Amino acid sequence: MFKHICVPVDNSEFSNRAIDLAVELGRTCGARLTGIHVYAARLHDYRFKQMEYTLPEEYRDETELERQRKIHDSLIAMGLQLISDSYLDVLGRRAGEAGLAFERKMIDGKHYKVLVEDCLANDYDLVVMGALGMGAVKDSQLGSVTERFVRKVARDTLVVRNADPLKDQQGAIVVCLDGSPQSFNGLRLGLGLSRALHRPLQAVAVYDPYLHYAMFNGIVGVLSEKASKVFRFKEQEQLHEEIIDTGLAKIYQSHLEIGRKLAAEEGVDLAITLLDGKCFEKILTFARKEQPWLLILGRVGVHSDADEVDLGSNTENLLRLAPCNVLLTGGTFYPPLDVRAEEIIAWTEEAEARMERVPPQVKGVARTALLRYAIEQGHTVITNKVIDEAMAIFMPTRMAERMQILAEDVAVAKLRAEQQPATAICAVCGYTVRGPRPVVTCPVCGAGADRFQVISREVVEAIATQEGGIEAEESLPGIEVKWSADARDALREVTDAYLRRRAKARVEKYARSKRIPVITCQLALPMIEETVGRDKLGSGWDTLLARTRFEPAPAPGARAAAGGTGFTWTEEATARLDRVPAGFMRDMTREEVERVAAARGVTTIDLAVCEDGIGHARATMNEVLAGYVSNKKPR
Repeated sequence: MFKHICVPVDNSEFSNRAIDLAVELGRTCGARLTGIHVYAARLHDYRFKQMEYTLPEEYRDETELERQRKIHDSLIAMGLQLISDSYLDVLGRRAGEAGLAFERKMIDGKHYKVLVEDCLANDYDLVVMGALGMGAVKDSQLGSVTERFVRKVARDTLVVRNADPLKDQQGAIVVCLDGSPQSFNGLRLGLGLSRALHRPLQAVAVYDPYLHYAMFNGIVGVLSEKASKVFRFKEQEQLHEEIIDTGLAKIYQSHLEIGRKLAAEEGVDLAITLLDGKCFEKILTFARKEQPWLLILGRVGVHSDADEVDLGSNTENLLRLAPCNVLLTGGTFYPPLDVRAEEIIAWTEEAEARMERVPPQVKGVARTALLRYAIEQGHTVITNKVIDEAMAIFMPTRMAERMQILAEDVAVAKLRAEQQPATAICAVCGYTVRGPRPVVTCPVCGAGADRFQVISREVVEAIATQEGGIEAEESLPGIEVKWSADARDALREVTDAYLRRRAKARVEKYARSKRIPVITCQLALPMIEETVGRDKLGSGWDTLLARTRFEPAPAPGARAAAGGTGFTWTEEATARLDRVPAGFMRDMTREEVERVAAARGVTTIDLAVCEDGIGHARATMNEVLAGYVSNKKPR
């Protein structure tokens, strides 16, 4: 897998940990190691000359000054070389103990420039370096040398972000897949590392169905009436909600399924996870929750140009913030299915012309999906009919049909929607049942009828009336959303305008997907707080929480009688738990609080313990609210 590993050293804790990992990988792969230390003798010489005028009078005699210069030059050159030798001796000794071939390099110059030049001039197939160096301070995220190096060198680079060897003894390898050849090369590396190091392997993919809605909300108020008609907000929103969002989920799920097939061929069990939301944020939350040993990322993603040399934005954010080691890969790997498709599939002129009309930013994703569908179905020529068949799978509600709906049709559809009977939502997995037939068992998670929450228009509007009445608005032209007065006040408590739009988009999208006719505080408050964070909310938030009636949690005594865990909850802690939405979220939060209490060795849960437990559960709750899906295809 790796034959020649380069290790820049500087005696920092991250550099020393990089030595450990490089030796471990070298022993596993049979690679030779090259250690390199860059020292800046010329910089010291330049600084000394700048300070000569500050020397005492007796040292400013020409003869004495020249003698001091020679002494300084000799001491600096010799001293820095001795220091470099000492740093490299550590790596050399470790390599010798592991029986690995070792070469040392000491070079004078600008640190990152020397490392870049040396890497480009040699055949290293992996560079292992610390995320931070000797100059790191408390708030440092990424050292300047490491940052400049990874921006300019496309060689696979393992950036060591965890300097604790005990913590490194556990944790999985997580590969981020987005369908790009760089991400599949990351999977290939992950498979090799998983087998060699006997660590579990996971793959995660993220698609964002919320961005377009937040953007639409941001521009709806600035377009003229004429421009709004041309843009056709109503049709655009229907297009995204009913077609593109579902299609994106299936396409990214297909990337994970291809990864699983590749892993199975290598004899590796690959766990897959599909998330929805902002890409780097969701992966970061996932990493903080799962605590992996290594996160593998492509230098660029599926939307980057083929000749892009800089880091992608998601990769850069994760490189700075990830709580684990990060492996950046600049190589490419095309799954055999995609390769086979490109080689044997032909396109008719009509199909090619149709693809030319696809927006450039999604053309690569669409083409890959069509090729995969064609080869799986045994087609060797892609025609318009094949494209239609693929669209019917990846985009169940046909784009052309939806874009041609007339205003009268939309009005009729809306009227029918308003006449729909009550909706029942599974509190465990979110599966929605509409219609008069009673629920027996959830077909997705197997939950019983008692786990379904029935929501009717009358019930929701009654709650909204208690919250100050209902106010309807057009969130987008032709798309009406109803908010209770208190729920709207809660939204105004978000101080950041961008986060307010994002929270509003998430709440409204969830309400529409579940056919909830009115957004109340019971629905909005938990989602707003989890989306923006408590620190971004105004002073009136606590007042809104206090006067919102959440479904009460079971009394501690009743729970103990039913076979609980034996913890005693104070009234304040129970009241705080009441504010968490009933069902899966509250059950999960209670378990996390009790886990914190058990870790502290207490049996009475007061408000402080409850708040700490809720803090631990916050990331998980956010994933659940966003539609977290793990190890299964999206519905």
